[in-house]
Amino acid sequence: MANLGIPRNTIEVLQRHNFTFQKKYGQNFLIDPNVLERVISAAQVTEKDCVLEIGPGIGTMTQLLAERAGSVVAVEIDRNLIPILEETLSPYSNVTIINEDILKLDIRQITEEHGGGGPVKVVANLPYYITTPIVMGLLEGSAPLESITVMVQKEVAERMQAGPGTKEYGALSLAVQYYAQPQVVANVPPNCFIPRPGVGSAVIRLTRYKTPPVEVADEGKLFAMIRASFNQRRKTLANSLGNAPGLKASREEVAKALEEMGLPAMVRGEALTLEQFAELAGRL
Repeated sequence: MANLGIPRNTIEVLQRHNFTFQKKYGQNFLIDPNVLERVISAAQVTEKDCVLEIGPGIGTMTQLLAERAGSVVAVEIDRNLIPILEETLSPYSNVTIINEDILKLDIRQITEEHGGGGPVKVVANLPYYITTPIVMGLLEGSAPLESITVMVQKEVAERMQAGPGTKEYGALSLAVQYYAQPQVVANVPPNCFIPRPGVGSAVIRLTRYKTPPVEVADEGKLFAMIRASFNQRRKTLANSLGNAPGLKASREEVAKALEEMGLPAMVRGEALTLEQFAELAGRL
């Protein structure tokens, strides 16, 4: 089977199947063998692993995953790619192709059927327009995931691993860091894809925590508070939380809680760590 990481082989397969790229699916296929290698080694795939791949495209990375993993479940939304995948993955008996929208699938059921209910590793070159819903859906779901290693827009990767006091830091940073430890593994220029995206990309590995690094009585309240804190970044916390619907805390109560925590009354959300948000949620 031809190495699909080589651009001319990818182009040959696409032409033979008269494949046209669908803008609505945000399709950008990876055509750089070195980057593919970086993704797979960052995911630390071994023969014991069940790997869930989202958006396999024509199977470029799937082939490499199949050679190293115990089993691979490849979920592809575009039915025009299914005949191509059936061809490019025909040598591999350990690959299951599912033609579905990942956001509508029961990931837990997939892990039980194919991974024996044990922890699964997710590897993906994600469509950029839908990265956040996919990543958060995986993290918030009940499926046993060990890690998520994904290619995303560079700016989104930076937001996921950003810390307090930076302009990238926001609700996404805190949500990801509540569930997992993020690490940007590689930056990837547009010329590593076909067609070329208009932005730079990055590979980020999210290692799932067994238990979140902070303890809160009510996760829903914590995240509602975090969202309200960043909805209007320029506002002080007392103002943004004091009139947030659903939080039932007055401006005065927020100010008092911040004072008890030794924080200035004019502090903004972007200055607080995850631990401080958890403490504030507890006090309110």
